Amino acid sequence: MSFADEQLSRDDFLGGALRIRQPLQGYRAATDPVFLAAAVPARAGQSVLELGCGAGVALACLCRRVEGLQAHGLELQADYAELAERNARDNGLEMTIHQGDLLVMPAALRALGFDHVFANPPFYPRNAASGASDRGRDTAHREGEAGLADWITAGLRRLKPRGYFTMIHRSERLVDILAGLQGRAGDIRILPLVPRAGQDARRVIVQARKGAAGPLRLLSPLVLHKGVAHEKDEDSFNTTIRKVLREIQPIVL
Repeated sequence: MSFADEQLSRDDFLGGALRIRQPLQGYRAATDPVFLAAAVPARAGQSVLELGCGAGVALACLCRRVEGLQAHGLELQADYAELAERNARDNGLEMTIHQGDLLVMPAALRALGFDHVFANPPFYPRNAASGASDRGRDTAHREGEAGLADWITAGLRRLKPRGYFTMIHRSERLVDILAGLQGRAGDIRILPLVPRAGQDARRVIVQARKGAAGPLRLLSPLVLHKGVAHEKDEDSFNTTIRKVLREIQPIVL
């Protein structure tokens, strides 16, 4: 069932370079998809696939930063897949959205190989409470039939040899991510995202290359906010983070 206009907001991303329709009640993208897109090292003319693209925020951010991509997204929920297509049209972006399950991937995607696959999988295990009162948000936040290992396997299968797999996730799932990559991808780079200096990382961006043999690198943390605490009723992003969120600057791993 499609979203009606009155069920949607229209929100600015990348300093207004994108205007994205999102459900007022349901999964709504914040900063994680923007960070994910910024970390994908795609170049013009390459092919990219986002697994679980939702309303298309991360894929749209990447397409706005890098022109000439062959961009595809896979989304389980039909209403969100339709919304991603609408957002692509509204923003003048070439994005092919496939509605389907990564466990039984549509034939059109199974026939393709990609230079880059990226994902922002559900953060919570299947048996955990996501805290979401809405079906769409719960599906986005809590694992269903596909667990984290399935997301990694699906991504690696769609990659060309030495293609890049990029994921953002909760820091406590890092051990599971590395287990899923073991023996299948190398040249792994881990970027911790730290809310403020001196605090623990809550998110990590993990990037690996299919079939590569390079060593694992744990990178210096990326600190998101200035100061030791939130003091004013406004955002406190560091200059680098502000440029990523507002000026389409990439995150280089």
